[in-house]
Formats: sequence, C-alpha cells, structure tokens
Amino acid sequence: MIPRYSRPEMTKIWEPETKFQIWFEIEAHAMDALADLGVVPKDAAKAVWERGGFDVDRIDEIEREVKHDVIAFLTSLQEHVGDEARFVHQGMTSSDVLDTCLNVQLVRAADILIADLDELLEVLERRAREHKHTVTIGRSHGIHAEPTTFGLKLAQAYAEFDRCRRRMLIAREEVATCAISGAVGTFANIDPRVEAHVAEKMGLEPEPVSTQVIPRDRHAMYFATLGVIASSVERLAVEVRHLQRTEVLEAEEYFSPGQKGSSAMPHKRNPVLTENLTGLARLVRGYSIPAMENVALWHERDISHSSVERLIGPDATVTLDFALVRLTGVMDKLLVYPDRMQKNLDRMGGLIHSQRVLLALTQAGVSREDAYRLVQRNAMRVWEADGDLSLMELLKADPDVSAALSDEEIESRFDLDYHLKHVDTVFGRVFPD
Repeated sequence: MIPRYSRPEMTKIWEPETKFQIWFEIEAHAMDALADLGVVPKDAAKAVWERGGFDVDRIDEIEREVKHDVIAFLTSLQEHVGDEARFVHQGMTSSDVLDTCLNVQLVRAADILIADLDELLEVLERRAREHKHTVTIGRSHGIHAEPTTFGLKLAQAYAEFDRCRRRMLIAREEVATCAISGAVGTFANIDPRVEAHVAEKMGLEPEPVSTQVIPRDRHAMYFATLGVIASSVERLAVEVRHLQRTEVLEAEEYFSPGQKGSSAMPHKRNPVLTENLTGLARLVRGYSIPAMENVALWHERDISHSSVERLIGPDATVTLDFALVRLTGVMDKLLVYPDRMQKNLDRMGGLIHSQRVLLALTQAGVSREDAYRLVQRNAMRVWEADGDLSLMELLKADPDVSAALSDEEIESRFDLDYHLKHVDTVFGRVFPD
C-alpha cells in the first residue's frame, strides 16, 4: 500500500529486512534441531547464529542471476557464515521457509489487527454508554420507522466488532502453522522433530499434513475474515455518512480548525474520512477472492499462489490496519446532535407511533386488516402533508377509530418512552455489568 494508507508497525512486518530475518531464524532453528539429532555438527549450528547475516541488496543482486529468491538468500548467508553454511537447509525445500515465514508474518499482522479492534471496541462502548438514552429515529429503507437510541446504534456496532474480534482470533489460530517437511511433505530427508522444534521457536504449530506447501484453505479463511471485518467497517462508515447528510445532520465527523471541505464551496463539511473507509473496505474485500482461488494448487505444489500472496499479504493487512485505526478516530471524535435527532423525530406528525395504534385497535376487537386500513388512511394524510398534520388528532376525528378507542387510549399510544422501555435489557446483553 502507499504510505498515505499505511502505518509503520504493520508495514514493518512486510519489509524485506523483516522477511529475511524470519528466514534466517527458521534456518538457524532448524540447524539447532539437526545438530541435536546428530545430523549436522553443533559447531556449524553455532557458527550460523554467530556469523549469520544477510544483505538485502546482495540478495537482490544474486536473485537477478539465479532467478530464485531462497537460493539467493542462502548464497548471501554463506558469504557471511563461511564453510559451515553447507549444512544450512539440510533436507528442506524452499516452501518450508516461504510458507513458515508467511504464516509468522500473518500471525504478527493478526496481533496488530486484534489490538486495533480492542481500541475500537473501547471507543464504541464509551460512546454507546454516553448516548444510551439519546433518543433518535430508527429507519428502515431509509424511511422513518420507530424510535431507538443512538446508544443502541453504537451497541449494535460494538456487538458486530466483538464478533469480528472473535473471528480474527480464530483466523490467527488457523494460519499459525509451520511446515519443515521437505519435498512433497514426506519428511524423507528431514526428521519431523526438526519441524516441531522450529514451530515452537517461531510460535507456531506443526502443520498436520503439508504436502509441499501449507494448505491454502487456512489462508483463504484468514483473508476472508479480513474481508468480513472490512465490511463491518464499511457498515458503520456508511451509517455516519447518512447521518451527516444535510437533510439529516444527526451526527458528523469532527471538522478540525483550519480544515477545508471544498476547493469551490467554502461552506462544505464533507464526510471524507468515512467515504475513504468505504473505499478501503472495497479493497480489502477484493483480496479475499484471490486468496480463495489459491486453495486449488496442482498436486503437491505449484507457485500460482506465490505472486498473489506477495501482494495481498501486505496490502490487505496494511489497509485494514489503517482503516480500523481511522474508524476508531472517527467514532472517538464523532459529533452527535441530540436536538436535531429530536427535531427529526417530531418531523412527521407522530407517524412513528402508527404500529402502537394498529395494535390497540386489534386489542379492541377490530380485525387486523381493518385496523391497518384505518391507521394507514390517516397516516397517508399526514405523509402527504409532510408532517404538518397530526396523526393523533386525525385518529381522534376518525369516527371508525373513535368507535373502538377513546381519546385517552389513542393518546396513550403516542408515548415516546414506551418504545424504549427495554433499552436497559438490550444494553445488558452487549455490556453485561
């Protein structure tokens, strides 16, 4: 990813220096295990740790000639270690190094993403509790439905990202495997105990059956999880964008001093951060498809997955990391306007209470079909008057309605608090005290 959408901690995982350091550690730990088994001299294993090193530019130079990145690395390592380097990579194949390294990188990236989610969850919980009883209109199809609270909106987002966190933990576990099993994964030239040792040192588990590569269903699960999290990012971002529309204006992104919204119109305050998040989410979701297509490799191994992973590994994790941190900042500083929420609630002449009147009529003995017709015909008059008429007053004046309900019974159905009597119950499900 370009620096504009990158954070240093995540990008460092994917830098060549980090990758080659992980390769070195894999090879050196394998040497230790081989030495313990008597396959290579202990002095050789010690020499790798003491004199081992690499030079990125030199590796690139060698690779331009040999056209093989692992061989280029091993050649560079030999230049630092000397004769003892002939014991490096004993019984191993390139995929042992490449796949184990990739999984180390993905695990480290997962740890950052989980920390990002923790910070986002903390902000969402704080803002949800702050607005637990801030009444606002709920919308379906973008149209006024019934009252809810802004806190409940944020509680829903919290619950969704809490699920995302659990999924990320599972994806981390799925991808945290190591393969040091040699050509086609049979351990013909290397003892399985070497794999177990390297796995322990690198914080992984041995892959049960690796063929020559670690099965890519694990990686497909990982990148699909990133795509789901990105979709949750977009869902909350789109909510903010809708709430910031001039006609709604119930909440908006923080607009900092000196910030400008338009090169042409000085009055503009645009939801640029959440629009950016919507775009980034599209990218992250897009990376999940090639990850799934990588699952079907030829026989025990081909490298059609390699070019894909060189791109999507860094790009997907770096992009989602940036998006989660940006979303956390948006929600932390989000400007919320309760007065505007109340104004919007009052805008449609009481239409938001139509269901309660419908239920009252059915409880008074009117059929559901007739009750629906009576309420709807009065509601449509309010709708067509753009809220300038009162649904309550129209219902009181309707002889068919008043025949079933007294004025007091009609008025009782326009109690805003009634809609919100179970807010504490729902909150308790999300935030158990």
